[in-house]
Amino acid sequence: MSTATKIASAWKADKISPRERILSAASDLFYRHGIRAIGVEAIAEAAETNKMTLYRHFPSKDELVAEYLRQAAREADHCWHVYGRAHPGDPLAQIRAWLAEMADHLANPGERGCALANAAVELPDKAHPARRVIEDCKIAQRHRLIDLCRGAGLSDPEMLADELHPQVKRLIDPDGAAPRLHSIRRWLSGKGGMRLGGFEFWVERDPKNKKKPSTYRIINHDPERR
Repeated sequence: MSTATKIASAWKADKISPRERILSAASDLFYRHGIRAIGVEAIAEAAETNKMTLYRHFPSKDELVAEYLRQAAREADHCWHVYGRAHPGDPLAQIRAWLAEMADHLANPGERGCALANAAVELPDKAHPARRVIEDCKIAQRHRLIDLCRGAGLSDPEMLADELHPQVKRLIDPDGAAPRLHSIRRWLSGKGGMRLGGFEFWVERDPKNKKKPSTYRIINHDPERR
């Protein structure tokens, strides 16, 4: 049974509204095939409706794309709340949980990476309504990572967040993504050094006091980066 058929069966069983059907079908098609490759006719057909109904709920395809990405951003935000509940008061564990999920996500052959990162590549026009959604989510993610890195006692939290976030988003190739993410997780667990971008990260421990928290040292190997 195809993904579209499964979705249609679920709609019939649960009596999903036309708007929800359209958004669900669009989200599935955009993610699996790309935003530019999918037209409103294909979305209407997959949602078992027509273009007139689609445009009644979404004035344009661009607005539908923006709502698809708002939904993706809300899902990403929800994940951070889950990490927070699973590891209350432990920001380093929350970062590890995020990296673990990203590694599993990118290593899954059925996944195409981050929906927002993919959309950023497909939609370079700054005037596109979805660009604001992408930029807002990127800023929110960066601030969240800075806060967690600072709360975990990591040195240079802004610098580290700037390296972690874009590097993770660039790792769309399943053959290289998971190993790199696992190396980041090992470093955060205090297991040796790691190279990332123009920086080298090392863990320093006091051998006389095993209970003392680790210090994380960053060496800048790129003189043009501050």
